[in-house]
This record gives sequence, structure tokens and C-alpha cells, in this order.
Amino acid sequence: MPPKIDKDRIHFLSGHSMFMDFFNRKKTFRPKKHFTPGTLKYSLHKRAMASLVTQTDLKRTVKLPDGEKLEDWIAVHIVDFFNRINLIYGTVSEYCTPQSCPTMSAGHKYEYFWSDGVHYKKPTRMPASQYIGLLLDWVDNTVNDQKVFPVFVDVPFPSNFTATCKKIVSRMYRVFVHIYIHHFDRLMELEAVPHVNLCYKHYYFFITEFDLVSKKELEPLEDLTAQLCQTLPRYVYTE
Repeated sequence: MPPKIDKDRIHFLSGHSMFMDFFNRKKTFRPKKHFTPGTLKYSLHKRAMASLVTQTDLKRTVKLPDGEKLEDWIAVHIVDFFNRINLIYGTVSEYCTPQSCPTMSAGHKYEYFWSDGVHYKKPTRMPASQYIGLLLDWVDNTVNDQKVFPVFVDVPFPSNFTATCKKIVSRMYRVFVHIYIHHFDRLMELEAVPHVNLCYKHYYFFITEFDLVSKKELEPLEDLTAQLCQTLPRYVYTE
């Protein structure tokens, strides 16, 4: 009897590995966070990795697995997306300068101001590179804070965990927005567009599955999302 083919394993190797191999050949902007093998979060991380496949699989596999806690599922995805966004931004960071991108904007209609309640208590205008650098540092510090992202299963998540995660994914979404609108040519030169599109679709399906980002925050990439993720309503005419 021939051995059983593990289709999920094949998808994992062909989807996730191609993405990571491609961007690991480029510049990594921030050190990546890893989970400890043998832990629950490591196991969930592996399951999350396997979802980097086709659009249909992405819609299905971002759903919370039976028997798992929502907080754990969201936590491992946030760390995974943080690592991927680091890799993606690293490929365009040398072209994202205070001269080329004097503001953290998304075209002429949208602009983002940075505030963190500590060093920047008031919303502050700044170049995109500075904004994204501060954003990624803030996310890095947050996901490595065990009071916010507990490592051990017997340590409960804080009461504000969901609110914190919503802020993280909303801000990381802005990195996609800026890259697509202002650095798409660079992605084309690197032949990276299919890889970024796949990561974006994964991100979009996840954040909408759990209602983590407001519709207003998603507006800058509305047309792109409709094309990539087929979010436009479908009308069927019978006459």
C-alpha cells in the first residue's frame, strides 16, 4: 500500500517555503521572533504556516481550529505576520527615505501620524521610514512582553489583549498600504509582487475573519483587495 500523501505538508513546503526563501535572500529589516519547539504556540505556529497556500485554503485555514483558544490563535498569527512584514519591508527600505517618502502616507488622500503614549504622546507627522521603524520596534517590544503575549499556557492573557492586537494589526496593515502605493515599482523589479500578494491575502482573510481592523482602515487598498481577494458582491441574473 503506497504511503499516504500529506497534502497540507506539500502546501506548507510549496507556499510558505517559497515565500520565506525568496525574502530571506533579500535584506531582513528586523530580527525575527521564534517560538520554542515543543510548546503549544509552536504547534499552532506550524498550523498557521501551513495556511500560506491558495486563496480557497486561506479562507478556510484562518478559521479558529476546534478546541483551540482564540487568543493563542491570534497571537501566533500576529508574530508570523510581523516576521513576514519585516522581510517584505526590508526589500524596499533602502528606497523608502525621508527624501522619497517625507510622510507616512498612502497616496494623497491618507496620511498616518505616529503616537505611542510614551515618546510620542501626541500624533506626530514624520517620514515613512521613521514611522515604520518606530512601528516595528513597538510591535517587537509588545510581542516580546510576556505580560501581553504570555509564553506559558498557565499564564492568562491580559484583559486588554484583544484591543492591543487590534491596534497592532491595524498599524501593520499601514505598512502594506505604503508599500503597495509608494513602492510597487520596486516590488515589480524584484519580481516580488506574487509573494507580497499572497501574504497580503493571508493577512486580509485573517483580520476580517476575526474583525480586527475597521473598514475605514482598509479603505486605501479597497480596489486592490477587491481584485486579489474577490470581495466585490456577486450578482446573478436569471433573466
